[in-house]
Amino acid sequence: MQQHSSYGRRAGPANRLVRLRLSVGSHRVKFTPSGKSRQQQQRQLPSTRVPELPEVERAVGLLRDAIEGETLERVEVLHAALKRRLPRGVLRALSGARVRTVQRRGKHQLIHLEDGRVIHVHFRMNGDWVIGRSSETLPRFARAVFHFAGGKRVVLEDSRALSTLDVHAPDVPLELDLGPEPFDPALTATTLRASLLRRRIPIKVALLDQRVVAGLGNIYVSESLWRAKIDPRETAASLDPTQLRRLLVAIRAVIKRATGGRYTQTHAARLDVYDREGKPCRRCGMAIDRVVQSGRSTYYCPRCQSVPRSASTNRAPRRPRS
Repeated sequence: MQQHSSYGRRAGPANRLVRLRLSVGSHRVKFTPSGKSRQQQQRQLPSTRVPELPEVERAVGLLRDAIEGETLERVEVLHAALKRRLPRGVLRALSGARVRTVQRRGKHQLIHLEDGRVIHVHFRMNGDWVIGRSSETLPRFARAVFHFAGGKRVVLEDSRALSTLDVHAPDVPLELDLGPEPFDPALTATTLRASLLRRRIPIKVALLDQRVVAGLGNIYVSESLWRAKIDPRETAASLDPTQLRRLLVAIRAVIKRATGGRYTQTHAARLDVYDREGKPCRRCGMAIDRVVQSGRSTYYCPRCQSVPRSASTNRAPRRPRS
């Protein structure tokens, strides 16, 4: 059992509330030294990495457990960027709304209300949920606060203030512009080839575009390409059907193995290539190399992921959609 001061900040006076964090199954639970009940405790979901599909799926699961069937009393928006997106009238109209369900699409979180409205959240770089009670002190980087009947509270926390929050009217289709999910049966080597056929950019960069496969990010794309033995610099349109079949198998295996690490005691499952520059490849022993593609680090094995003549290290017309 490890002791932490609140929200990772330095401990202050002796009478300051101190929380103890331990792992129970896949959940982190905090206890106060006085042994207070769960209603008097706050659970924080620590941000240690940019959220990708497994992390967002885990966040949605915890949010779903906390708020499905609950009634909103009020919503506070604390950051100027979010205030510009959400007029006061829109926020006031959320009072009394009941949460029907919480869903994920790609990296997007969709809170469906019973009246048909949808609260749309995207963590971007390092947003997170802090689930607790309305009586507790707000986290340092609280950006929006959802207060529910009975005293339950959910805080959108984001030190970089890049997270987005919108409210969509009932019966208005959400235009997320996303490709299929990794486990969508409609995603096959044939459909993936069709998506990549005109993309004369590196396959690593192409896979970060959410219109190709929804939910993939920098870490899991690097891991998938390593597992599939595909050079991340190879031109996307040049991959043959055999390579694409290997790639799909690899993507699904990597996502399935991931734990949603920022919400578990052990963090993510072991990474094979990401952030291992200079370390031996787990497959062949060659030192892992790193290149920069579209402003992001890419890790690969020079031996296992051979460099084809068509390779290009950084041909990307614009930053992929997140």
